[in-house]
Amino acid sequence: MKKLFKKIVTLTALGTLAFSLTACSTANTSNTTTTSTIDKEEWIIGLDDTFAPLGFRDQNGELTGYDIDLAKAMGEKLGKKLTLQPIDWSMKEAELNSGNIDLIWNGYTITDERKEKVDFTTPYLDNKQIIVVLADSSIQSKADLAGKSVGAQSESSAVTAMEKESDLYASFKDGKAVTFEDNNQALMDLDSKRIDAVVADEVVVRYYITLKGDNKYRILDEDFGAEEYGVGIRKGDTKTVEAFNKAYEELKADGTIAEISTKWFGSDVAK
Repeated sequence: MKKLFKKIVTLTALGTLAFSLTACSTANTSNTTTTSTIDKEEWIIGLDDTFAPLGFRDQNGELTGYDIDLAKAMGEKLGKKLTLQPIDWSMKEAELNSGNIDLIWNGYTITDERKEKVDFTTPYLDNKQIIVVLADSSIQSKADLAGKSVGAQSESSAVTAMEKESDLYASFKDGKAVTFEDNNQALMDLDSKRIDAVVADEVVVRYYITLKGDNKYRILDEDFGAEEYGVGIRKGDTKTVEAFNKAYEELKADGTIAEISTKWFGSDVAK
């Protein structure tokens, strides 16, 4: 009887625990899917902290950049406290949809594939996926990339853009791009001649060249296409998208966006 009683107590406790865990799981899922980001007092912004000049760390280790300044202006406009959260960029959509972050904001290119996973704000900056080589490279055109080692950031729109030109992409050495955790690592491997070319965002490459010296590199006339940056918001959260877009237009109208753009690019290049 004692053994039977202990077994009944144990089974009851396990059943109660399972019910509690299920309830918690359901509640967490519900919160993630039903709570609009615009209703939160604090926004956690997911970013790549090596993506200069949009979001990166300065000499003191502080996060800075064009997108950082835009986010701060938007936070002030909407009365939100901001937390800047560096993330593994290859996991950005998973971080957003799990609720670990509230916005993806750091040179996040709008693509059809990404639209299936997240909702985007209005585009705020134009960009191109350009090809950079060392100044003395024999590579003069996209066709010359055949048989060469071409670097890019893992899970980036640069890879997506190259994959769309499937025949050319398959002609690369090993039949694909050499991927890196971030663009800086790719560009450093180019410097060391471990790879032959890098495909990356124009704003990143041109900023890198200004730091390293423009006589060391050459940007090809051909590229892998124009694109636009937007801010990623959880799928279906139209309330936040609409509020964000309205606030952005107001920041444009009062000159805030132009001021930030001029600070980082020397002129108003914002959309």
